[in-house]
Amino acid sequence: MRSFLYVPGNRPQMLATALSRGADALIVDLEDAVPPAEKPAARAAVASWLAAQSPDAPIYVRVNSGPDGLDDALAVASPALRGLVVAKACLQQLSALAELLDEIDPGGVLSLVPLLETPQAILAAPEIAAAPRVSRMQIGEADLAAELGVTPGDTELLHVRSAVVLASAAAGLDPPAAAVTTDFRDLDALRRSTLALKRLGFRGRACIHPAQIPVVHEVFTPTPSEVGDARDVIARFEAAGGGVCLDAGGRMVDLAVIRNARRVIALSGGA
Repeated sequence: MRSFLYVPGNRPQMLATALSRGADALIVDLEDAVPPAEKPAARAAVASWLAAQSPDAPIYVRVNSGPDGLDDALAVASPALRGLVVAKACLQQLSALAELLDEIDPGGVLSLVPLLETPQAILAAPEIAAAPRVSRMQIGEADLAAELGVTPGDTELLHVRSAVVLASAAAGLDPPAAAVTTDFRDLDALRRSTLALKRLGFRGRACIHPAQIPVVHEVFTPTPSEVGDARDVIARFEAAGGGVCLDAGGRMVDLAVIRNARRVIALSGGA
C-alpha cells in the first residue's frame, strides 16, 4: 500500500465519498480529528458505515488510547475492517487490544498498526514491532516532536525514523508508512520529503487530503525504466546460474541486488 488517507469519523459526508478518492487504504479517525464530546456519536456512525462496506475494502480505524480504544475496537469490528491504527501506542495497550481481537476475531484477520508518538514508544520500537498482530508501524511525528521539543524538518527526526525502519525490518514487518505532512497545498515539498523518506526505507505515506495521493503514488510506484532494469538484472543473474554477474552498465550483481530488483517488481504489481 502506497497511500493511507485519513478521514474524520465524525464527518459522514466525507466518509460517503472516501473510498472513491483514490487512496490505497483509508484510516477512519476516531482520535484527534474528533472532539471529545462527539466521540460516542462518531463511533456509532463509523460502525454503521463499516457495516455497509465490502469485506474487500482496505479500511483501517484509528482508535483512541486507553480504555476508550477497547470500546472503539468493540464497536467497529466488522468484516470490512482490515485493522486498527493504535494512537499513542504502548505495549500494554497493544497487549489488551490483541487479547480483545483474539476473542472477536479468532481468525486473525484484523491487524494492529501502532502509532509511535512518545519517546517511550520509540525506545520500545523493537518490542512493539514483535507484539501480537502488529503488521506495520507508523510514527506520529507531530505528537512526538512536541514531546521532544523538536521542530521537525529534514533531519531533526532522522534517528527516530531510521530506528523505526530498522525495528520493522528486524521483526519482519512491512516497512513503515511515512507520517503525514499538514501542508497539503505544497505538493513540491511533499514530493521532496516523500522521496527522502523512501530513501530511508519507508514505503507508503499517510495523507490528510486527497490532493496528496497522486504525489505519494508517483514516488512509491516504480517507473517502467526501473522495472525494466530490475527484470534485466534478474535475467542476467539467472542466466549466470545464480552467481555473480554484471548488469548492463558493467556493475556487479549479487544476491543483494537481486533482492532489491525483486522488491521493485513486486511494488510494480508484477510477478
